[in-house]
Amino acid sequence: MQYGICNLSIVPLRNEPTDTSELVSQVIYGDFFKILEQRKNWSKIRLAFDSYEGWVDNKQYLEITEDIYKSLNKETPKLSTDLVEFIEDNNNQLHPILLGSTLNGLSYLEHKHEGNYISGEEAKNNIIQTAFLYLNTPYLWGGKTPFGIDCSGLTQMVYKLNGYKLLRDASQQATQGEALSFIEESEPGDLAFFDNNEGIITHVGIIMKDNYIIHAHGKVRIDRLDHSGIYNVDKKIHTHKLRVIKKVI
Repeated sequence: MQYGICNLSIVPLRNEPTDTSELVSQVIYGDFFKILEQRKNWSKIRLAFDSYEGWVDNKQYLEITEDIYKSLNKETPKLSTDLVEFIEDNNNQLHPILLGSTLNGLSYLEHKHEGNYISGEEAKNNIIQTAFLYLNTPYLWGGKTPFGIDCSGLTQMVYKLNGYKLLRDASQQATQGEALSFIEESEPGDLAFFDNNEGIITHVGIIMKDNYIIHAHGKVRIDRLDHSGIYNVDKKIHTHKLRVIKKVI
């Protein structure tokens, strides 16, 4: 088994080993992973944080030893809290990194970082404040950054920045936590999940106080939440059908 770490700001994680394949997620600076299969130009990887799998370009990561992988996996993540920051390599060149980048691998990458970071679990009431950092971010299928994000990428990154692990996709996140019977039982920071006509969970958002929700739909936006689902305040229609509310924290 081989192992790797992302040494660039944002790397596409694709469904198949080709540049034209669907973007299923993104690998952020400092993310580390197992290499499941290595071909001439592409590698299939499994991320340590959420066990998500996909293909990355071999030019867009560095290999690390099993010992380094295990060491990183034992540490509490240190995450950049700046929207955009820079790290400096051993040639004194600057490389951009984004909000939520993992800084535990700095010494192995021979990089320096002088920006702000956070480590460990934060109080639940900090969830909404963190979510506001992504407000108005454009929707991007597979995205996980303030420059493009999808609904489950938003919830995963917001929770990650507060020290909690969510799985990658909305349907996977819906398997976590404790189900609540009514909206009235929820607290700001709980997750609301929404399904399609086939009953498949396809959307997730973060519940706010006073029956509002922050979620990624076109952009990261705030809408009303009621027993039917999400009421889009601009279009004046319900856009998503409520399936379940989960308390993860």
